Amino acid sequence: MTSYSYVTSQARLDELVDELIVAPAYGLDTEFHRENTYYPHLALLQLSGPSGIFLVDPFAVDIAVLSRLFKEGGIAIVHAASQDFEILDRECGAIPHTLFDTQIAAGFLGFRMPSLVLLLRDLLGVTLEKEDRLTVWTDRPLTSGQMEYAAADVASLLDLHQKLIARLEERDRGLWVEEECELFRASRIERRHRNTLWWKLKGARKLRGLSRGVAQTVAAWRDEQAAACNLPVGRVLSDMAIMAIAGKPPRDEAELWKARGVERRRFRQDMVSSLLYSVREGRSLKHAQLRLPPVVTPDRSLDAAAKLGAAWLSQLSVDLEIEQRFLATSDDIFALLSGKADCRLSQGWRQEIVGRSMQQIARGELALACDGSGGLELRECENSFLPRGKDVESAGRVHATGDHRGRWSRADKKASGFD
Repeated sequence: MTSYSYVTSQARLDELVDELIVAPAYGLDTEFHRENTYYPHLALLQLSGPSGIFLVDPFAVDIAVLSRLFKEGGIAIVHAASQDFEILDRECGAIPHTLFDTQIAAGFLGFRMPSLVLLLRDLLGVTLEKEDRLTVWTDRPLTSGQMEYAAADVASLLDLHQKLIARLEERDRGLWVEEECELFRASRIERRHRNTLWWKLKGARKLRGLSRGVAQTVAAWRDEQAAACNLPVGRVLSDMAIMAIAGKPPRDEAELWKARGVERRRFRQDMVSSLLYSVREGRSLKHAQLRLPPVVTPDRSLDAAAKLGAAWLSQLSVDLEIEQRFLATSDDIFALLSGKADCRLSQGWRQEIVGRSMQQIARGELALACDGSGGLELRECENSFLPRGKDVESAGRVHATGDHRGRWSRADKKASGFD
């Protein structure tokens, strides 16, 4: 049974902030609902620190005071906290200035998007019961089972943090995780622009001409309406309806009702008028006013080198026990091979581990082959496939070869400091 304190008074919450703000680290989690609203509905906030576990009732106190903890306190220990931070940013006007996400850290130790249940079991031998996962957290009073469940989510976060830190330090990967956690934190601060919401519509990239402007303004209209009414965007207008309107922009109300997916019963008259206005606005957008999705048009002559590099990256992910998305993406590979100086693979630890070898593969200085047991070999070639001085942009003529003396061995990795 997990011991916890239930915080329902403002004075006690103020005291708790004072206690936690001097701690080097604190655990953090939330329980919320967002099925029927635009904004997530915070129902409970869980904190853990040296003095215990605390369940804070946001219906009874003003949690905005936590902004002081987030700005001045130690490291916030969280697990897969993207939605938690969205809520805290709205409710408190701040998110933790430093964080350690246990899911990100585990990705640098060979775990693949692990759940908290899995990490606690495998690293601490703790069994986390999840029977109340789909409970209605907005009901009051909370049951003892609900509070036990909520408390358990943060009870072992500080111990898990220490276990992960120890393993990361053994492999000299602590700084890599710090960097990745900061990138994640910074991405939570960025505000989405309503004029780019249409990029996420299925088939949006195939739109041409005036349809793109209409999709842009109508998607922005939908988001604005949903926020004003605190409803899920799909309750206002479906993605299919936006695409239908963009494909054949209605000029009046009669044409609007003919658009596939537009449900008349959901519209007030003022909404009809404002939607038709947004359609007209979209039709009249100048090209400079369009927010077009970023176009990734990699040099197709680099395809062979990119595919070869991707195959090696997959093997490297297994060899180093690092989740592949943290090493590089396909866009990262193309950016490197295209010679972009500011790409991720030309900087920091990724350059040392991935970028340098990827360039050597592209130049034909390193080669790949099957090792006969399902893996890939990476070895220096005695004779480079490409003439000396040939740069990475010539990588489309890279070949795979069997002319190696073995895979990138554990001894090699150990000598390089990557094992």
